Amino acid sequence: MSKTIDVIVDGGKATPGPPLGPGLAPLGVNVKVIVDQINEKTKAFAGIKVPVKVIVDPATKEFSIKVGSPSTAELIKKELKLEKLAAKSGVENIADMRIEQAIKIAKMKEDGMLSRNLKNGVKMVVGSCVSLGVLVEGKPAKELVKDIEKGVYDTEIKQEKTELSAEELKQIEIEKKTMAEEAKARREKFDALARKTVEEMKGQEAFRIRHKLEELGIPKDIIEVVLPKEAPVGAQAAAGAGAAKKEEKK
Repeated sequence: MSKTIDVIVDGGKATPGPPLGPGLAPLGVNVKVIVDQINEKTKAFAGIKVPVKVIVDPATKEFSIKVGSPSTAELIKKELKLEKLAAKSGVENIADMRIEQAIKIAKMKEDGMLSRNLKNGVKMVVGSCVSLGVLVEGKPAKELVKDIEKGVYDTEIKQEKTELSAEELKQIEIEKKTMAEEAKARREKFDALARKTVEEMKGQEAFRIRHKLEELGIPKDIIEVVLPKEAPVGAQAAAGAGAAKKEEKK
């Protein structure tokens, strides 16, 4: 009976270490040969996390490798040359994708999509941008989906246009840099507001401070940094008892 090992690897950079090695070694197959084949099959996805299935027959040691499609988020991240996605979607925009890039990604995902209709595929890719902090054609992704439904980009989609000019690519990089600077300024503003609020509410319960910070729209990762850490209940009791003993000695 065949065994299936499911893993996520960096395109073209799988290694014999975990999780592949420990999963394959007990099956008596040549791990290095399998790793080399995985890297050959996934090299086109360099810099992207790729799902891979390795199906092994323990009796014959024969194996097959099936490479899945990277997630839409990973493909968008790769296409836009982003190191990371937005920390707080809806508040922070980090890039502006062109419709041609959405078409390109939709074509890459075509085999794994429920709909083989390219227009629907492009809508799915653009829809993914909502939670990633990525604008499309300078607009929020939800608005772009409506434009696609109205037929605004039918020509580009029918022509399967995926190439951008050098000037367009240059403009995208300029916009990305501007957005990064704006995002940094917003985070600094949020950080300053969060610290000011924490100082003003000094002595209050942490959950009240957290609630106030959330009301102000402070990103979760900033809240976790500035929020005072509450001592465990046992520690609080011990501290209280210690203070009481000191008072008795006085």
